[in-house]
Amino acid sequence: MISVENALETLFQLSRPMGTEVVPLEHAHKRVLAENAIAQCNQPPFPSSAMDGYAISDIDAGPGATFDVIGEAAAGHHFSGSVKLEQAVRIFTGAPLPSGAKRVITQEDVQRSANQITLGKNITKSDFIRPAGSDFSVGHKITAHCCLKPADIALLASMNVAEVTVFKKPVVALISTGDELVMPGENPERDQIIASNTFGLAALLEDNGAHPKILPIARDTLLSLKSVFDLTQGADLIVTIGGASVGDHDLVAQAATERGFKQNFYKVAMRPGKPLMAGQFDNTPLVGLPGNPVSAMVCGHVFLVPMLNAMLGLGHAARETMRAPLAHAIKANGERKHYCRAVLASDGLHIAKRQDSSLLSILANANALVIRDIYAPQAHSGDMLEYLPI
Repeated sequence: MISVENALETLFQLSRPMGTEVVPLEHAHKRVLAENAIAQCNQPPFPSSAMDGYAISDIDAGPGATFDVIGEAAAGHHFSGSVKLEQAVRIFTGAPLPSGAKRVITQEDVQRSANQITLGKNITKSDFIRPAGSDFSVGHKITAHCCLKPADIALLASMNVAEVTVFKKPVVALISTGDELVMPGENPERDQIIASNTFGLAALLEDNGAHPKILPIARDTLLSLKSVFDLTQGADLIVTIGGASVGDHDLVAQAATERGFKQNFYKVAMRPGKPLMAGQFDNTPLVGLPGNPVSAMVCGHVFLVPMLNAMLGLGHAARETMRAPLAHAIKANGERKHYCRAVLASDGLHIAKRQDSSLLSILANANALVIRDIYAPQAHSGDMLEYLPI
């Protein structure tokens, strides 16, 4: 067995950077920027009002001063004239500041009678003007190798960037194996179960920037496995689920090897997830996950998501962990690193009593995987433990 850290390092070495493509801004959410995006304009492009009120030219005017209202400026409609002393222009938030104006008095601090205003006694020193380029200027950039959030999309639009260069989504071929499996919606025989891992992993991979392709279930024969492997052409990553152990019906490694698979490692010192293998299949990385559903999903979080990040230019690093207090005492850990399903609540981490790797309901209720190092000692209520958010 190898350590989780060594397994992850090997997977990074197997991962190949993706190529790039140009996509319109409306399709750029959650994509990874491959080239810097450069602002083509200033924002705001002109001095504008930060409030609804009146624009005046007298920077020192105080309470009781009066001004004649000579026009109006609204967003998208500038005032074409110039504001002089003892004159004011009614102005609205976002409207261009009229020529000659140096200050905006908020409408709450003004009394208006017909076309004349009088400044109130509570006016402030603020000019309520947004200078041109006060948000950003031409040449401002969003630096490459970041995953674009909704706020980034809004900023890019404001920068007048209509399309961006992003890394292509890795195509991940997902292969469930086993005579016992049927697809959701089918009627299983008395000795069959529903294939669940593939769909959970597909959702996890899609949520982390990949394009998952669920292939037909491979039966426990070399012919069936080889036939499904033939369908992986064009994939950037192949993930098999089940059949990677050492039982009489675990034939994934043999079928893959007969098609040129070169194995880098088999078995990782972790639970759940020990029977994990990885290597190269026709120059494409292949990861063989355990068949137990929780094992497969935990390995997805621990290994597949960092692999995708590496392929998408986000660096070679394990997923970021956090720390929180333990809500109750737990026993010492054994010889394998343990990823315990847990719920992070207001009083701390509650580790589920049942950690069997077949129990998807426990995983679905969890929002954290508490990480217990090899031979970690007993932990007590209040101890700070490391966890992986899920």
